[in-house]
Amino acid sequence: MRGNLGGVLLAAGLMVSVPAMAQKSADTLRITWRDAIPDVLPYYNQLRTGIVLGHQAWDSLVYRDPETFQVRPLLAESYKWADETTLEFVLRKNVTFHNGDKLTADDVAYTINTILSDKQVSTPSNYSYIDHATRIDDTHVRVELKRVFPAALDYLAMTLYVMPKAYREKVGPLEYSRNPIGSGPYKITKVNGATQIDLERYDGYFADSPKGKPPISKLVIHQVPDSATEMAELLGGRADWIWKFSPDQFDAVAQMPTIQAVRGDSMRIEFLGMDAAGRTGADNPLTKEKVREAIFYAIDRATMAKQLMQGGSRPLDAPCYPTQFGCDAAAAVHYPYDPAKAKQLLADAGYQNGFDTELVTPDLPQWAGAVQGYLMAVGINARVSALQAGAWVQRSLAGQNPIELSNWGSYSVNDVSAILPNFFTFTPGDYVRDPDLKKLVEAGGATVDADQRRKAYSAAIKLITEKAYWLPMFTHTVTYGFSKQLNFKSYPDELPRFFLSSWK
Repeated sequence: MRGNLGGVLLAAGLMVSVPAMAQKSADTLRITWRDAIPDVLPYYNQLRTGIVLGHQAWDSLVYRDPETFQVRPLLAESYKWADETTLEFVLRKNVTFHNGDKLTADDVAYTINTILSDKQVSTPSNYSYIDHATRIDDTHVRVELKRVFPAALDYLAMTLYVMPKAYREKVGPLEYSRNPIGSGPYKITKVNGATQIDLERYDGYFADSPKGKPPISKLVIHQVPDSATEMAELLGGRADWIWKFSPDQFDAVAQMPTIQAVRGDSMRIEFLGMDAAGRTGADNPLTKEKVREAIFYAIDRATMAKQLMQGGSRPLDAPCYPTQFGCDAAAAVHYPYDPAKAKQLLADAGYQNGFDTELVTPDLPQWAGAVQGYLMAVGINARVSALQAGAWVQRSLAGQNPIELSNWGSYSVNDVSAILPNFFTFTPGDYVRDPDLKKLVEAGGATVDADQRRKAYSAAIKLITEKAYWLPMFTHTVTYGFSKQLNFKSYPDELPRFFLSSWK
């Protein structure tokens, strides 16, 4: 498959020889992506684009170096473990929020304690290890954990966005999302519904930040509904940067004279979730183990990785990214592509004539089409419901998806505690609801003993795959298309750092 790049070119009104002019002269980086962020505050969405925006406009206590993955102080000038469950931070004295308010320990304690009690937080498992935060004085804050949690600093670096207490309490949560204030290298100046977000470089950003002062003065993010519009904006000179376009179009985009196409590694994995718990109805065939096993055997994941994802993607057996701590591939049951066995398992389960179901996905249509075709070949008629990411998340958390094809990036935390608890500990995203599995996953996050953690996570992975609860598909690679006038570097944690980009 090569995609419809020719049609996009015509729609854009372009000839290959016509240059797409970047906005270098206006010092404005025009970004286009196709995920409409429902709320710009990253706590209220679990979209990767929401995380990307969050790291431009907000700062955390610590920063993870994208080259080394080492955690360094950010809003804090130093930190220490007071004991196994207590972190103490000394804050910088020269940090201000975008409205000029000075950062104090009140803001940090307020942020942490607020999100712990806020039922609207989209991924509560990112913070469930924290008990509370306490202001010691203006520049000292203590964060106490509920339990030993080895990945705490990684989580704080990737998922904590410090908010100004006085401003947010004054305007309220709703107005704060409309006119947000952070302390990051860029400040959000305009939120136009779900279509456009404007940012400007924050000139008051503290000079010794490991993020550095952004070389580019303005960012304009245009949120579009589909991949064709996204590509048309890049080719038509209305965007300087896009990502996650169809891998089928990579070679053609790379041939454009003013555009650079790059593939980058990613910690993201594709997965097929199934309603084993019967949240969509007790008569759901997916509650039967043999039916789920049939689906595991029915899908040729290796071919999908090679032909659809491309760029070094590889199929997975374990439900996690291979480098993550605790991701024991040897503990996972391997399901080779075997449609004959899939048909036999369906017959054994009482579905020799197959059944009808729904496949809900925010992913590229060719991926859903491939899965639909594999399922149809063994007798399962899966109607595809293609949604934007935000709508898919809402349906998923409400327990309305019989089968879902999507992906998970673990908030770029290199530990299985960033993926397994979200899907297997009775959270809204859990379509399994197995109490034995829940105990194993929680046990893996309740000790600093590396061997004990591995033992618990390996047992969890074995159970997940033996029961065919959740099908890991393949690793992701990320396609980027951007102006040749732009210096941009991708990182394996799939977090574009526009504050490090510059014009040539």
